[in-house]
Amino acid sequence: MKQAIKNIMTKNKFTRAVYKTLLVIRYHGIIAVFKIIKRKLIKEVKVEAAAYTYTAPTKAELDKQRKAKFKKDIEFSILTPLYNTNEKFLTEMIESVRAQSYKNWELCLADGSDAEHKNVEAICMSYVKKDSRIKYTRLEQNIGIAENTNACLEFATGDYISFLDHDDLLTPDALYETMLAVCEHGAQFIYSDEDKVCEKTITFSEHCYKPDFAPDYLRSMNYICHFVSVSREIINKIGLLSSGFNGAQDYDFVLRSTEQTKNIYHIPKVLYHWRTHAASTSVSFDAKTYAIESGKKAVEKHLERISLGGAVEALQIPGTYKINYELSEKPLVSILVPNKDHINDLKRCINSVLEKSAYKNFEIVIIENNSTEKRTFEYYKTLETKENIRVVNYDDVFNYSKINNFGVSHANGEYLIFLNNDTEVITESWIEELLMYAQRDDVGIAGAKLYYADFSVQHAGLVVGLFNAASHVHYKIYNNNDPGYSCRLKTAQNYSAVTAACMMMKKALFLDVGGFYEDMTVAYNDIDLCMKVRAKGKLIVWTPFCELIHYECTSRGINDTPEKEKRENNERAMFVKRWEDYWENGDPYYNVNFSSKNADFVIE
Repeated sequence: MKQAIKNIMTKNKFTRAVYKTLLVIRYHGIIAVFKIIKRKLIKEVKVEAAAYTYTAPTKAELDKQRKAKFKKDIEFSILTPLYNTNEKFLTEMIESVRAQSYKNWELCLADGSDAEHKNVEAICMSYVKKDSRIKYTRLEQNIGIAENTNACLEFATGDYISFLDHDDLLTPDALYETMLAVCEHGAQFIYSDEDKVCEKTITFSEHCYKPDFAPDYLRSMNYICHFVSVSREIINKIGLLSSGFNGAQDYDFVLRSTEQTKNIYHIPKVLYHWRTHAASTSVSFDAKTYAIESGKKAVEKHLERISLGGAVEALQIPGTYKINYELSEKPLVSILVPNKDHINDLKRCINSVLEKSAYKNFEIVIIENNSTEKRTFEYYKTLETKENIRVVNYDDVFNYSKINNFGVSHANGEYLIFLNNDTEVITESWIEELLMYAQRDDVGIAGAKLYYADFSVQHAGLVVGLFNAASHVHYKIYNNNDPGYSCRLKTAQNYSAVTAACMMMKKALFLDVGGFYEDMTVAYNDIDLCMKVRAKGKLIVWTPFCELIHYECTSRGINDTPEKEKRENNERAMFVKRWEDYWENGDPYYNVNFSSKNADFVIE
């Protein structure tokens, strides 16, 4: 009956709101409802405050760049296929290249315009006459964006190949910054941040500040996009653009390129202005619906090349994808749940695991820690009648790290799930969603998407460096339907850490890194564990497709005493000191342009 009511209540927007409100009142009280309303209002204010202004390099900065001497002599070939290009857009595009502070470039133009668009050829030829670095060829027919681009490559002579669409713009420092990446970092594949520019080239908007290379995010969507430059060495390995991916030929090219090198460098600066107009995918994928299917195909072929089995599905947000990786096996998974009394929380947690888990090869290890209530032990007796549930006793004072390390010593599974007792499973395939990542050799830990009782986001990945230590991102003011910044709430991706309220990893890896650091008794121990795993060269993956409710702090409470605050401050300082080298370099999955005092991807 309870489930039936829930199903009815979640059928439409109004009844979902009612159901969520009742959940909040039940678990947090009526005051929490008013706090939620306040958060929603704050969100609107933050959106209003997050206005973006592109700041171009000054004349003095550009003059300095023009005088710069480099240890390498690198020529960049910028490839731009043309097709019925708007005269204004074409002229502005060419002028943006000619304005580059770094001068060793060539602009290769291949024109497949229809016969009535002779003005395109006329404009190009006028520039060829005034600037020898501009090369132009007239194609007999339009053969598609991929083949038109390949035609540019046929007469390109540069050491690095760069890509520029016929209606977009480069910032004047684009090639200079790319040259720095080549000379200072040995980069073979370089990409930058970008924004959008209106048709009249008056206003800039929708900044896209990207993370450093994040393979799982890239498989979810082409977050790299513009401005891309690739060494000739990579081009020689992978070949040209493929016409079989028209509309997503750049996505396919990026995937193939990044497979061939680890020398990938992200420039955290806007170097590319993507033009917004009716026919551009910068406005809507509806302009090129075939691009969605091409993108799906690009990811499928990528998985084949790197020998990762999985089915790719296009998501509701155009241009985003979910990979359902094949499970190589169905190993025993040990679910570790520390507990002290709070039987209502524990019952809800255990019942949700038992009732909703589609994956059946698991055991639950409840780590009992100094419970005092009679009904707690009565409940334990009912659980121990089940073959796959055990209760083990940890009799020392509370120490989250020691408790879980002790629990692992009693776990029989090849994989471990650390799970708080104040969580409730939503997704039936939650174990599979974590296991499909944790089984990979390159992944160390997989984490889940957690909600508060009102279905606002509680956990969607952790960033190191926020608030002088580390913090969840996107939390509190976003709900389960929000896409987040650059679709980051709706796509699987890499983060520096995830919370141990629900995380999975191999038991062998856990033991290899020494488990949880026991000097951190309550806070930062899970982030520290993730950092130790990353130090082993492993990725941390957060997936939005494993969803749970986290009734946070109902077990341990909040830091509402001087003693608790002192303890947390000490553990924060301990965490910062242990990872100060990483601390200095910043978090690779959180762009340096974002504020370190805000968890919502707000510009510094």
